[in-house]
Amino acid sequence: GGSSLATPKSILTAARRVVRERVEGRGIVVVVSAMGDTTNDLISLAHKISPHPSLREMDMLLSAGERISMALFSMAVQNLGWEAISFTGSQVGIVTNEEHTRAKIVEIKGDRLREELSKGKVVIVAGFQGVSREREVTTLGRGGSDTTAVALASALGLRRCQIFTDVEGVYSADPRIIPEAKKIDRVSYDEMLELSSLGAKVIHPRAVEIAYREGIVLELRSNFSEREG
Repeated sequence: GGSSLATPKSILTAARRVVRERVEGRGIVVVVSAMGDTTNDLISLAHKISPHPSLREMDMLLSAGERISMALFSMAVQNLGWEAISFTGSQVGIVTNEEHTRAKIVEIKGDRLREELSKGKVVIVAGFQGVSREREVTTLGRGGSDTTAVALASALGLRRCQIFTDVEGVYSADPRIIPEAKKIDRVSYDEMLELSSLGAKVIHPRAVEIAYREGIVLELRSNFSEREG
């Protein structure tokens, strides 16, 4: 998530967590959002240029945020002594429909991703984006990195997907607003889908739908804590 990658320091913190998993022999695919408020800043910038920017050009613009994160994250992992490589959504074959700014994933080819994983590399993928069959860059809508992560887990036949954010899991209310909110240790897909659809920002509803359909365990954790989510 963007809040976990808002500064160079937080990117390095996240990279160290990934390297610890890699040291234990696990293959790792990391999906990154844009840093902090980058997406909002880019939207604001677009509207200073044009009150009604074209949706195609918005996708070209907004997809740049995740490309910055993926390259920096790959550098961070390499700096810690491990081989890593970053890819855009189109480079790993995330194929979407034609709907700019709110596209849906229709297929993930993933051959290049599997090839690099087989070489022992940590693979970093730009979230929130893909490519249409007409070879146009598309984005998946706000919160789309969650969807990218779960869709990739499904395409790779994985049973677990961890989402790192700025809270330690799902709470009875937003703990940033209600300090006494309680963390929920486990929640059903149905309940999570309802919470997400009604505005809980912790995970995107489409990501929950894919996890439900594919039987993928979603683990929501904080990048700033070692506690279970």
